[in-house]
Amino acid sequence: MRSAYDRPVADDLHFYFDPVCPFAWITSKWVRLVAAERGYSVQWRFISLRLINSHLDYAADFPPDYEAGHTAGKKLLRVAAATRAAHGHDAVGALYEALGHRIFEIPRAERPYGNGRELRDTPDFVSGALGAAGLPSQLAGALEDSSLDAILQAESDEALALTGRDVGTPILHFAPPGGLALFGPVISELPPPERAGELWDHVVGLAGFAGFAELKRSLRVRPNLPSLGG
Repeated sequence: MRSAYDRPVADDLHFYFDPVCPFAWITSKWVRLVAAERGYSVQWRFISLRLINSHLDYAADFPPDYEAGHTAGKKLLRVAAATRAAHGHDAVGALYEALGHRIFEIPRAERPYGNGRELRDTPDFVSGALGAAGLPSQLAGALEDSSLDAILQAESDEALALTGRDVGTPILHFAPPGGLALFGPVISELPPPERAGELWDHVVGLAGFAGFAELKRSLRVRPNLPSLGG
């Protein structure tokens, strides 16, 4: 059965991402599979885990490395915001794909830029991703540009206004501006290509029912990613 989203129209989906979230990355790969198959238009938008959790005590509420990781995500989103301003929405999708590949798809022992997660928000790391995305390396200078945080905050607030605040990443807004949004789907591995569309239709069906609120299980499989040993 074909879904209502099979016809190619502008912005079939808004995908709100933080580049350091492994679950958002896996879902983004699924979305790219379905978008290529069905001609969807996807706009990649920003939600900063560091900003939406700014009211929390990281030392008390998160594992030890989360604050550094979320701060790195905020800095990478600054680069994404500068990229969008200079090169448009499509360039954000290319940059996110390049960043995600470098963060999650290369085993640590094989990384030419080192094994540590702390390298995610360095100019050398980001310049490599920019080059892979066909973008100028000078955009890496936005890593420390805190003036861009107002854009990240506004877009994070926009995402949470669609779902409520007790969520994380990714957030998917279907058929914007009038459609509904969901947190997730949170998945631990990429569906096989032959099932990607079928599973996607189930998500779209739930998203299209205004009365749907939550479907969840707390038992999670570790993200199946080379950088995490998956």
